[in-house]
Amino acid sequence: MVSFIVRMRFAPEDRESVSEMLRELALASRKEPGCVSYVPHTVEDDPNVVVIYEQYSDRAAAELHRTTPHFKKFAVAGLYQLLRERELENLTAVV
Repeated sequence: MVSFIVRMRFAPEDRESVSEMLRELALASRKEPGCVSYVPHTVEDDPNVVVIYEQYSDRAAAELHRTTPHFKKFAVAGLYQLLRERELENLTAVV
């Protein structure tokens, strides 16, 4: 299992377009083979911060995600163009 969290900050004026891109990206990503979970969130006390929890069956599925047309459209050509800040946290499950 491969899990990670992506934390991104956007300008307040981009909030509506960011939300729409996240909805489209999440819907398409959840249909990918090997995608276990793809859940975007906004931070309650800072709605300009988005946190996406992603989980894939293996590293190959996570890599595949980054090559899909929807990732290129909504993340690379969309969200990444509006970013103010971005952090990636790779997670290890405690079992």
